[in-house]
Amino acid sequence: MKLVMFDIDGTLTQTSQADETCFVQALREVFGFTDLNTDWASYPHCSDSGILEVLFQIRLGRSPLPDEISIFQIHFVSLLTAATAIQPFNPIAGARDFLCSLTSSSAFAVSLASGAWECSGRFKLASAGLGLSQIPAAFSDDAHAREAIMQASLGRAAQSRLRDSFDAVMYVGDGVWDARAARNLGFGFIGISHEPARVERLYVEGAHRVFADYLDADSFMAVLHESNHVA
Repeated sequence: MKLVMFDIDGTLTQTSQADETCFVQALREVFGFTDLNTDWASYPHCSDSGILEVLFQIRLGRSPLPDEISIFQIHFVSLLTAATAIQPFNPIAGARDFLCSLTSSSAFAVSLASGAWECSGRFKLASAGLGLSQIPAAFSDDAHAREAIMQASLGRAAQSRLRDSFDAVMYVGDGVWDARAARNLGFGFIGISHEPARVERLYVEGAHRVFADYLDADSFMAVLHESNHVA
């Protein structure tokens, strides 16, 4: 059995822009942080908790307190909720049907590994009509580093299947940080993007294939069957 591990923003849901807009707005309104570097790939860890940690260290010389994180999360999700009233969140084309096929296959296990906090990640999935509440998952709440989040997801997926390991692990994501984390862990990587520059960058970072969406399910499934990255 192989494990297919998914990112959320830009991979399963069309929420990358809304997520960034609301995240930056929440930082300004809750903490007064302005003039932010939004080149997320330049941060040591591209995750909600990792970015907040860096900003607190730079601006205040300390880590955020648990209560501060909680207040920020509540405001962040409230902004995402308001955003859906203006423009409902959508899944990446074909994602819902592809996930149904994958979860019903005896050849694959499925898990989530996202740099979002669980509260916002779950909200975006539900708003896009994907749900996936029963799928093993790890989020930014678990760790700052993408690699650690992915390892937590792997562990929970293995536990849910009563296994010590899988025959192979493929990570599906849209960011260069996703590709790098997968490479660091020895996982295979499939990119999701329709932007030519991003597609080229993901191939440079080691993607086996890059798909614009999940509509070509047969080709996507063929890549998964060919994968042999053992974990």
